[in-house]
Amino acid sequence: MFNYLNSAPRYWLIALLILWAVLLFGGFIFGPADASQRMPKWTRLTSSAVLVLAGWSWFLITRQNAANGFVLWLAIGMTFGFLGDLFMAGMMPGGRNVLGGMATFGLGHVAYIIGIWRFGSQIGLTDGTARWGSLVVWWIIGAVAWYFVVYRGQKPTTLHYAALPYALLLASTAGMATGLAIQQGQFTWLAVGAALFLISDLILAAQLFNGLSFFLIGDVIWLTYGPGQMLIVYSAATAVSLLQS
Repeated sequence: MFNYLNSAPRYWLIALLILWAVLLFGGFIFGPADASQRMPKWTRLTSSAVLVLAGWSWFLITRQNAANGFVLWLAIGMTFGFLGDLFMAGMMPGGRNVLGGMATFGLGHVAYIIGIWRFGSQIGLTDGTARWGSLVVWWIIGAVAWYFVVYRGQKPTTLHYAALPYALLLASTAGMATGLAIQQGQFTWLAVGAALFLISDLILAAQLFNGLSFFLIGDVIWLTYGPGQMLIVYSAATAVSLLQS
């Protein structure tokens, strides 16, 4: 996966990947027992911070590679994702802020979408059927999921309605990534990562808007969200390998 990198950068990126896994999965395995979540807050947030570091490390390491622009957008997206984690964890001024979290996660996905679209155009993966067909399918999935998870049976508020464009935005990332993967199979993991992010957010939305609760629901949210973000950030490896200097 990293054989095209020099040994020091390769070992650094692998070390960050291992550290991320230890924090996320170790927090789940060894965290204190709880009805909704075993992972301590600090391991969750630190695992996310490690992915921010990984994203910017990829950017610095690939400055001489033609995929550097794509990697930059991934790093920006992950940075906004981490800010969203801080809002949702109540670590920003004013305590937990769902709208603040949605806004920053949304900005992160705008960065992902820009990066994927530009990179697809850069390497000639511009098939209209793959691109727009995937987007339409995922928009339908996002809209249907919003209706059943957030809207149906509720007395709608501004937050309920705001969740629709947000769901469509996350679905757009999954759609763009799927369109890329259809044309270049090496990006399948990028598409899986974007889909996992959407799945995680739908579970969270069901918890917030419909009171969904089941054993270790908080961990399920993070065990889909965390790997989703990791697969998106480390898709830099695929892009860089395709455009080696």
